[in-house]
Amino acid sequence: MRAARGFIAIVDRINRLIGRVVMYGIFAMMGVLLWSSISKTFFVPSLWTLEIAQFAMVAYYILGGPYSIQLGSNVRMDLLYGTWSNRRKAWTDAITVLFLIFYLGVLLWGGIDSTIYAFKYGGERSPTAWRPYLWPIKVIMCVGIFLMLLQSVSELFKDILRIRGEQI
Repeated sequence: MRAARGFIAIVDRINRLIGRVVMYGIFAMMGVLLWSSISKTFFVPSLWTLEIAQFAMVAYYILGGPYSIQLGSNVRMDLLYGTWSNRRKAWTDAITVLFLIFYLGVLLWGGIDSTIYAFKYGGERSPTAWRPYLWPIKVIMCVGIFLMLLQSVSELFKDILRIRGEQI
């Protein structure tokens, strides 16, 4: 369990740092959307603003996801869960996080395959008028999914420690 505690400490520290930095990405997205509104009103509309805002939102969401998992900010039905003991909650969380780990593993596998495709064929591009390369956002998505996978394993270890009655 010492290795599990070390894993928890490292993963939680990394995801907390990344999450705290990435949460300010909302301001970058707001700046892009503000520029989009200004340019459409007073100048020639920019082709790149909508896609950059979408890419910023994807990065914000995907890289902030592990921090959200860590904080327990995810949506949960507390109808029954709120009245359960800590040990029963830990058992339920340990079982459900296994489904999340499986899902994230499949998602990461597909994301890596898609990212390799983007690199392999001369740089996959968006079919829009601006035509940006898609590999940067695909790499960000793979990194974010990987960090979510690590955070999910960390949460599983925390649940196991709670089941055993140990402090985290």
